[in-house]
Amino acid sequence: MGVEKIRVIGGRPLRGEVNIYGGKNAALAVIPAALLTDDVCVIENVPNMDDIRIIKLMLQELGADVVLKDNVMTVCAAGVRDKQPSAQLAKMIRGSFYFLGALLGRRGYASVAMPGGCKIGERKIDQHVKGFEALGAVVQEDAEAVHARADKLVGTEIYLDMPSVGATVNLMLAAATAQGNTEIINAAKEPHIVDLANMLNSMGARVRGAGTDIIRIRGTNHLHGCNYSVIPDQIETGTYMIAAAGAGGDITIHGAIPVHLDALSAKLLEMGVRVYEGDDMIRVVSQGRLRAVSVQTMPYPGFPTDLQQPLSALLTTAQGVSEINETIFDNRHCHIAELIKMGANATVQGRVATITGVESLHGADVVATDLRAGAAMVIAGLMAKGETTIGNVHYIDRGYERFEEKLRALGADICRIHE
Repeated sequence: MGVEKIRVIGGRPLRGEVNIYGGKNAALAVIPAALLTDDVCVIENVPNMDDIRIIKLMLQELGADVVLKDNVMTVCAAGVRDKQPSAQLAKMIRGSFYFLGALLGRRGYASVAMPGGCKIGERKIDQHVKGFEALGAVVQEDAEAVHARADKLVGTEIYLDMPSVGATVNLMLAAATAQGNTEIINAAKEPHIVDLANMLNSMGARVRGAGTDIIRIRGTNHLHGCNYSVIPDQIETGTYMIAAAGAGGDITIHGAIPVHLDALSAKLLEMGVRVYEGDDMIRVVSQGRLRAVSVQTMPYPGFPTDLQQPLSALLTTAQGVSEINETIFDNRHCHIAELIKMGANATVQGRVATITGVESLHGADVVATDLRAGAAMVIAGLMAKGETTIGNVHYIDRGYERFEEKLRALGADICRIHE
């Protein structure tokens, strides 16, 4: 059996139009909410990628009836009897941990294996546990799983020590059917938090304040089915913006929400890229060598950690010295060693990567060290002279649908090969 790789011949500018799919992170937060009702939930604009297929399998193993076709997922959880999703599947993705809040809210008991996903640093679950306990659950951890049980969940005030996206999602799911009112203080503000709140409200929940520091939830003992459409993928949008800036050219991205990309747009403008915005489109025009910038990742609306790796590829040929300070994860610069194979001049000290721009990159045989690092290597390949082959493409498949096909339609010389 062969090994799949992506091959890129660099030096071709990107031109044309591209449409953005539904958000992976938003879908992973929204889909578990369907467990909170026995009615049918129809979720539209669901991206067709590996993480979503794993969530679908987990729901089916629990007893739910799930159909995924043409980017529409239909879920009926009336048949759910099990309270513990497959450990083997749960360990494959980070989003599996949201089943803890959803099943706790539905059945009063849940047991979920420690979450998986990319190895980009420590991902603590202490804020999840703290919040569940505040709601009245008894939580136990062992080497393999987290177990939570509650005779009843009762709304309360929960202060998060940091604005954790995962903890905010889990606590929103659990609190939606708790008795009384819940306040999540210092909540995450990411777009997919707002998307989950909108999904829950369309099911009859009463969630207010999503997108701000304080989310207020008035619990209800009955949620109903709904039709809901997932928001466009913020990170996919940003990836194509950076790819156009690096390869040069002129692309228009449709189906985007420009305000979600304000932090990236500001950095691209600072580098000398022209960025134009409409109601649901972003146009990126890039010509000539760009300028170096300094970037510090922060919770939304700051610069997203998921885009710092793609941006680092762009900075390898920017004129001057750039710094990327990764404040979210402690191991998200592993891809720098791969960029160095392509001629980048970069060093890493702790969480800070320092990149001195070179005239150009050259093709090389590299690997994706995680999902967004994979996107970074593709972008580097588009920028480089010659041929680049990228291994570990399964990482890329976890977060991008038809990635090579969409880049090829923009003029890239890119294909998937089997060795």
